[in-house]
Amino acid sequence: MDDKTRIELEAAAFRTLVEHLRTRTDVQNIDLMNLSGFCRNCLSKWYRAAAEERGIEMSYDDAREIVYGMTYDEWKERYQTEASPEKIAKFDEVNPGH
Repeated sequence: MDDKTRIELEAAAFRTLVEHLRTRTDVQNIDLMNLSGFCRNCLSKWYRAAAEERGIEMSYDDAREIVYGMTYDEWKERYQTEASPEKIAKFDEVNPGH
């Protein structure tokens, strides 16, 4: 496979992942972190870092808006729920120092 095709496939997979996360508003970031070690915010940070590596200035908020499909504050207001003590304990266990 040539590099151009590989990049196109990777980009398509990324777009599918982002769209999936946008539709699964029932899945909280803490659930993602507890199960996979990354969440929407992590993906936003990686996106921003990739942009900056290429000399493109991007704020964290702008990157989050790309991933969330809306501002982070709007997403929190619409979809974020209170994390249970059990979820917080699990987060602290599987993500020490985070």
